[in-house]
Amino acid sequence: MLPLLFAAQASAHIVAGTAPPSKLPTPNDIVAAAPASAWKAIPADDLMVIDLANGGRVVVQLAPAFAPVHVANIKALARSGYWNGATVYRLQDNYVAQWGLNESDKPWPAGVNPKPPAEYTRPLKELKIRPLGSPDAYAPGAGFADGWPVAYNAKAGWATLTHCYASVGVGRDLAPDHGTGGELYAVIGNAPRQLDRNIALVGRVVDGIDKLSSLPRGTEALGFYKDKSQYVPIASIRLASDIPLPGRPAFEVMDTGSPTFTKYLKLRANRHDAFYEVPAGGVDLCNVQVPVRKLNPVG
Repeated sequence: MLPLLFAAQASAHIVAGTAPPSKLPTPNDIVAAAPASAWKAIPADDLMVIDLANGGRVVVQLAPAFAPVHVANIKALARSGYWNGATVYRLQDNYVAQWGLNESDKPWPAGVNPKPPAEYTRPLKELKIRPLGSPDAYAPGAGFADGWPVAYNAKAGWATLTHCYASVGVGRDLAPDHGTGGELYAVIGNAPRQLDRNIALVGRVVDGIDKLSSLPRGTEALGFYKDKSQYVPIASIRLASDIPLPGRPAFEVMDTGSPTFTKYLKLRANRHDAFYEVPAGGVDLCNVQVPVRKLNPVG
């Protein structure tokens, strides 16, 4: 019986050896298989559509829950046509792309608060945080709230959006100036988290960040273009809710309170698949890009 048992075991090993290896899931697999319940529609009134004169389109999701006065200003500026003639006038390598009217004396339209408060943090108690599960170098805690990456201090009771790649902030002068929203920038490099709680963050680019990051770098101090001939013209800046149907852009963001996002976050922190052999066991907040998907245009 022993030889027969050995033969059976050997046969089992041969069969196992010829079987294809099981596919270990990747974060992209989790996103691709996400059910409809794992996604939340981004309101059209919170999408700012920037059409560059060169044909590129940049779509920004605004964050009124974190900077309500600045976001209200931005919406008023977009609806009034204030940005007619705006340009991208600054491209600092590995830092930011900045656009607007560049210190114009153009009067503010109705509905704009010219001196908004310092919306650098907001109360933590009203937010439902999904903790990152890894230490953060810039705050006692970090995680996700309603689709946004946030840093927070539970003891002090504040939370803030974070300067991750593609985050959009408000250009300002030295304090006590807090900026109005007339001049905006997007992060196009390594996350400059030292800016957190020092500048109002108003949203993030959800589509077309490459249209900004691929522009020529400015050669003057801080990445400003040397002369106006280098400025990149902007054809229009509109809210998606003001774009006629059909053709209105639409996007969904993954619900960071969903079981699907929990799986996604776990895999981002512990990659172990056909490529990754050594899981990191942790992840940086800005390395967990909350999934956003582009839908077919409305209408």
